[in-house]
Amino acid sequence: MERVGTALISVSDKTGLVEFAQGLHQLEIRLMSTGGTARALQDADIPVTLVEEVTGFPEMLEGRVKTLHPAVHGGILADRSKPDHLDQIQMRGIDRIDLVVVNLYPFEQTVANPDCLMADAIENIDIGGPSMIRSAAKNHAGVVVVTSPDDYNRVLHELRSHAGTVRAGMRRELALKAFAATAAYDAAISSYLAENLGDGLDAGALPETLLVGLPKLADLRYGENPHQRAAFYADRAQTEPCVSSAKQINGKPLSYTNILDLNAALELVKEFDQPAAAIIKHTNPCGCAVADTLAEAYCLAREGELPPFNPPGSRFGGIIALNREVDARTAAEIIQLKSFFEGIIAPAFSAEARTMISQRKIWGETVRLLETGPLPTVAALSGSVSGLARLDFRRVVGGVLVQERDLREQIESELEIVTERAPSKQEMADLLFAWKVVRHVKSNAVALAKNGQLIGSGAGQMNRAESSALAVKMAGPRSQGAVVASDAFFPMPDGPEELARAGVTAIIQPGGAKRDADTIAVCNEHHVTMVFTGARHFRH
Repeated sequence: MERVGTALISVSDKTGLVEFAQGLHQLEIRLMSTGGTARALQDADIPVTLVEEVTGFPEMLEGRVKTLHPAVHGGILADRSKPDHLDQIQMRGIDRIDLVVVNLYPFEQTVANPDCLMADAIENIDIGGPSMIRSAAKNHAGVVVVTSPDDYNRVLHELRSHAGTVRAGMRRELALKAFAATAAYDAAISSYLAENLGDGLDAGALPETLLVGLPKLADLRYGENPHQRAAFYADRAQTEPCVSSAKQINGKPLSYTNILDLNAALELVKEFDQPAAAIIKHTNPCGCAVADTLAEAYCLAREGELPPFNPPGSRFGGIIALNREVDARTAAEIIQLKSFFEGIIAPAFSAEARTMISQRKIWGETVRLLETGPLPTVAALSGSVSGLARLDFRRVVGGVLVQERDLREQIESELEIVTERAPSKQEMADLLFAWKVVRHVKSNAVALAKNGQLIGSGAGQMNRAESSALAVKMAGPRSQGAVVASDAFFPMPDGPEELARAGVTAIIQPGGAKRDADTIAVCNEHHVTMVFTGARHFRH
């Protein structure tokens, strides 16, 4: 590998630009540049040659055409191992370009602005940048390509340590990163246009080709088990508060299962306008409640289980999510004796609450605290999310299943009362609460609730009657006067009969089973009110 003689720099993100260019200049590397990048270097008194001086052709079309020229791409693409290539560029007076430093127009940041117009999005589709990156990456045997300011220091160190050259291993690594950058860029453009072009197309349709380009957020210690490698990738276009965008302010690094449980907990509390708390184990809620204050909601969530489940209960070692800023009163309840939590996610933590939790003996220093900023409700999100944010992905061997996120809002006026007795006002409030909770429980799912508190659940059972029995067992005597939500219809009346015998007074379910009439008859016999939603919420 010959010494780097000429570098072409054209960047939208100017982070670290001047320091990097100064380092290259000190290594006696000639700098070529365009537009705003050239002006930034000139302002820093760094010698730079304008690309138009090299091409003999001025920038045109408002900068759309400036580097798309043989004098640029010939200098990048010439194969250094082929004398014929070198003769051809020499014959035409084209200098070799040994280092290409390019990052792209900020397309994703532009379209993330809710006021972005289609014209703005189109104008931020970079053409020359990806062309130079791909040319340099293709010819990485002779050219170094740098697409991120994160690599500036290591490239400078490599050049200084190896007499102005970059070893083959690093060139290959940077080329791979470059192709990943252009692929992710094209995926972001494709995703945006699929959602926004319209003109008779189904903008909400799932794409014919699934393009996903996600940057790595972090390597994880391991996956679900220590023998599995794992990493966390982030959707940079995501604007909804979520685990990937949350700021960790305390505790150990996140694990694979931490992230799954934090996401499950956060998505559950997004369901509620009222102060809400959820406690999650293995992505299922073992506690959830709403109340007038956050501290009250947390206490109700914590006390959702009865002995022998509590204390310390399933919540021990779980994940907490809250939909309001954590105050000192709530923190005092969280750090009580016989408690231990892996992580807590909330819009914010007051300074006092953060200190109280982080100084809790035994686990305070290690508990992960994450701040998301203000949370939207599912009702606010319904119909408004787009791009990858509206999709769920599940991997199967040989393929990927894709579906829209389950953000369907249940409106009370859409419910069908199918029994002789109608729900009371309190029963209806609890039915709607339980219905929001049950779609976050693994199928077959049954959730018991009373006064805005989850008091029992059955998750992942092979039949719905077993889920009902498990939920009743967890609730104990509190089943008297409780309500039940079932994520799918009861195919047989055995589940509702079990619930009615335990004292349940109201049931919400999708309806639609062949034996609905038998189930309704059982409810009428036991004076249980039942409403149909017409929609199910399977969570496999």
